[in-house]
Amino acid sequence: MDKEKKEAYRKKIEAQLEEWDAHIDVLRARAKKAGADARLQLDKQIEDLKARRENVRHRLTELQQAGDEAWHKVRDGIDKAGAEFKSAWEKIKERF
Repeated sequence: MDKEKKEAYRKKIEAQLEEWDAHIDVLRARAKKAGADARLQLDKQIEDLKARRENVRHRLTELQQAGDEAWHKVRDGIDKAGAEFKSAWEKIKERF
């Protein structure tokens, strides 16, 4: 049962990562159209989001390597990192 839950969770996170990639692409497009100052700010925000996304990707790799019983601990770290990405995205979305 844990193996099935782990696999379902992995797929959910992979789908979330794809969605975040799309968010980052939207910001890149906005940055190209923005003025110089806004572009600099957006570029910093994009780099921050990319780092947060890569943190989740790294933790997803840890999840795949974790045993069927230990994956719950890794999941908690992924959930926290994902919440941080979402919070950062919401702040950026409000500004740009």
